[in-house]
Amino acid sequence: MSSKIELNGITMNYRTEGPDDAAVVMLSNSLLTNYSMWDDQMEALLGAGFRVLRYDTRGHGGTDAPAEPYSIALFVEDVIALLDELGIPKVHFVGLSMGGFIGQLLGASHPDRVLSLNLCDTACIMPHRDPWNDRIKAAESDGVEALIEPTLERWFTAPFHKTDQATLDKVRAMIRANSVQGYVNCAITIRDLDQCHVLADISAPTQIVVGEDDPATPLASAKLLHEGIADSVLVVLKNAAHLPNIEQRKMFNQALLEFLTKF
Repeated sequence: MSSKIELNGITMNYRTEGPDDAAVVMLSNSLLTNYSMWDDQMEALLGAGFRVLRYDTRGHGGTDAPAEPYSIALFVEDVIALLDELGIPKVHFVGLSMGGFIGQLLGASHPDRVLSLNLCDTACIMPHRDPWNDRIKAAESDGVEALIEPTLERWFTAPFHKTDQATLDKVRAMIRANSVQGYVNCAITIRDLDQCHVLADISAPTQIVVGEDDPATPLASAKLLHEGIADSVLVVLKNAAHLPNIEQRKMFNQALLEFLTKF
C-alpha cells in the first residue's frame, strides 16, 4: 500500500515491501510513469530476500508537482530526504532513464548512501534539445494525452506493440495520470541535462543496462556511461527498447539479480 510523507517541501508518494532487516533496493521511475512501472521486478526482488523501496519522483504519480523549476540535484535531495525520514542508511539504487540521471548524481555526490548502482536506459547528456522543446509545446497546448502514442513508439519495439496490448494500456494509464506541470518541469530538466563530468566521481559498483533498440537513450549513451564509470559493467538486452524492465522483464530481472546478489 502507498504511503505519503512530507519532505523537502513536497508530499512524496512511496511504498516499501519486504523484510525490515534486509538490504534495501530503491527503484526510481522514468519520465511520465510512477512507481508501478517496477511491478514486474517485485516478485524477483522480494523472492531474493530484498526490501524494496519504490517512490514517485517529484512531478509524478502521487507525489506533488510544484511549479518551481526542478533539477537533478533537487531530485537527489528528495531521495536523501526520503532515506533520512525512513531511517535507511544505504541502498542499492536502481534508476531507469530519468531515474538513472538521479542515480548518477546520487552516486557521485552521496557515495556513503549507495551500496550499488543500476543505471538503466539512461544518459549523462541530452545532445538534442529540439525534440524536447516540441514535446513541451505539445503538452502545454494539448495536455499529456498528446504525448502518449509517440512516447509508446519510443519506449517499446514494434513486435511488442503487436503482442502485448494489455501492458501498453497499463503504460498509457500511467502516462495519462501525470500532470502537465510535472511533465514540463521534468522535461526541461532532462532537456538541459549535462552531467558527464560527475561519472569519474562514482565509486559504487555500477551496472549499466540498455535495450539494444532503445532510440531515446541508445547504446551509445550507455557506452559513454560505461567508459566514464570505473569498473562498471555493461549489459545489452536484445529485442528491447527504452523500458526493458517491462518489455524483456525476465532478462532484465536476471541481469538485475545476478548483479545485486554479489553484494
